[in-house]
Amino acid sequence: MWGESAKEAADIALATTRRRGASYGDVRIVTIRNQEIRAEDRRIERISDSESCGIGVRVIADGAWGFAATSNVSPAAAEAVATSAVVVGRASASLRKGPPVLLAEEPPHRNRFATPREKNPFEIAIERKVEILLTAHDGILKVAGVKKAHSFLRFKRETKTFANTEGSFLELDVLTSACGLRATAIEGGDAQTRKYEPPTLNHGFEVVERADLLANASRVGAEAVEKLRARPSPSEPMDLILLPSHLWLTVHESVGHTTELDRVLGMEESLSGGSFATLDRLGQLRYGSPLIHFRALNARPGLLASTGYDDDGVECQDWDIVRDGILVGYTTNREVAPAMGERRSRGSCRADSWASIPILRMPNLCLMPGRERISLEDLIADTRHAILIEGDGSFSIDQKRVNFQFGGDAFWEIRDGKRVGMLRDVTYHGITPEFWNSCDAVCDEREWQPYGALNCGKGDPMQVAQMTTGSAPARFRGVQVRRAE
Repeated sequence: MWGESAKEAADIALATTRRRGASYGDVRIVTIRNQEIRAEDRRIERISDSESCGIGVRVIADGAWGFAATSNVSPAAAEAVATSAVVVGRASASLRKGPPVLLAEEPPHRNRFATPREKNPFEIAIERKVEILLTAHDGILKVAGVKKAHSFLRFKRETKTFANTEGSFLELDVLTSACGLRATAIEGGDAQTRKYEPPTLNHGFEVVERADLLANASRVGAEAVEKLRARPSPSEPMDLILLPSHLWLTVHESVGHTTELDRVLGMEESLSGGSFATLDRLGQLRYGSPLIHFRALNARPGLLASTGYDDDGVECQDWDIVRDGILVGYTTNREVAPAMGERRSRGSCRADSWASIPILRMPNLCLMPGRERISLEDLIADTRHAILIEGDGSFSIDQKRVNFQFGGDAFWEIRDGKRVGMLRDVTYHGITPEFWNSCDAVCDEREWQPYGALNCGKGDPMQVAQMTTGSAPARFRGVQVRRAE
C-alpha cells in the first residue's frame, strides 16, 4: 500500500497519537507476499502464494510502549488503531517499575529504498519454477542408492510505508529469494541426507538462476550415498576447517545473539536466554584471536537485514562488534542504545509483520575476511590433520551463550594437506571465547560467502526474522570432536 492512500492513513494515525497525548508515535503500513514451491521426488508437494496487509501503530504514552494493529487499512481504522495503541501504552505505564522509555536521537528521514533485483520472481511463471525443481530431481534420483529428493523455491516481498511523529516518511521495498535441494540415500537400514542451499539474498529470481540447481543435483545425490559409507567421527581434540555454509550458524548463535544489547541487559531472555558478554566487559573481553573481526553489515546491498531503514526509522549502518579479537560493540535499537552511552541507535530494530511490535534483531553479523591472501585450497594444503565441515546441522547452546555443540551436513577428513574421504556423525563442542581464540587462519575475501537465516526466532510471542551471517573459511585448533549418537 504505497502512494497517497498510505500517506493519508499514516497522517491520520500520527495525528491521533498526538491528539491522544502520546509523546512519540510511529506507524507501519505493510504488505507482505510469500510464495513457496516444494517438490518431493517426481511430484510437486505444495504451492502456496499468500498476501497479508495491515497497519501497526506504536506509541510511547506516559513513558511506556503501547502497540496495536489491524488488517483494516481504511482511514477510520487508522484512527481507531492509533487510539488503541495509546490506551495500551497508558495501561502499560500503570504497571511500569523501571524508568520511562527514552529514545536515542535520530534525524527525520524522507526517502524511498528498494533492494537490488534483476528479475521479479513473482513475474516468473509457476510452470517455469516447477520445471526447475523437477528437472533437478531427475538428476538426484538417477544416482544409484538415492531414494528421496526434496527441493524448494521461496520468495518474499515486503513493501512498507513508515512514518513517525518526528517527521520521517519512508517507503521501503524488500525482495528476498531462496532455493535448495536435498537428497536422501538409504542402504542396509540406514539413511543419510545431503543438502545444497546456496546463499539466500535480498535479490530477485537471479538467485535461483545463479544457484544452478540442476548442475548440483548429481553431486548432492552422490555425496548422500558417500555419507552412508563414511567412517564414523573420532572422539578427540581435532583441528577444524569450517566453511561459510556451516560457520554462519556458529557465528549466529555464539556471537550474534550474544551481542544483542537487550539480551545483555536482561530485557530479553524468554527465548534463547541471556549473554555472558556483559557491558562491563566492553573493550576488555578477548572474544577471539587477533584474527577475529566481526562486523555488522546492514548497509551492504543484498544481505538479508539490509532493509535501508529499520522499524525505528533509523538508517541501516555498518559497525564493528569484535575487532582484533576484542569485544567493541553491540547491536542496538533506539530504546537500548543510551544504556551503553551511545546517542544514536545502530538501526537494528525490526518486526516480522504489521501485526508485531518491532524488537531488537540481529544484524548482518559477519566474520570479515582475513588480511593475508589465503584460499581454501591453501588452507587445506597447510593443514596436517583436521575435519572440514560444510553445511549446518543440529546445535545446542546454553542460556548464557557460553557452552555449545554444533553438527553439520557433510564432513571430510584432511590428512597431510588433502581430503582423504568423508566422515559422518561429527559434532564439536566448545566454550565460546576459547573456541574463537583457537582460530589461527581466516581465508581472504575471494572465499567470503553470505550465508544466513530466514527463520531466526526471538521474543515472546516469538517473531521470525532474517539476517545474513557471512564468512570465509576458517581454521580452529584443538576443538573437542565427538561422534553424534
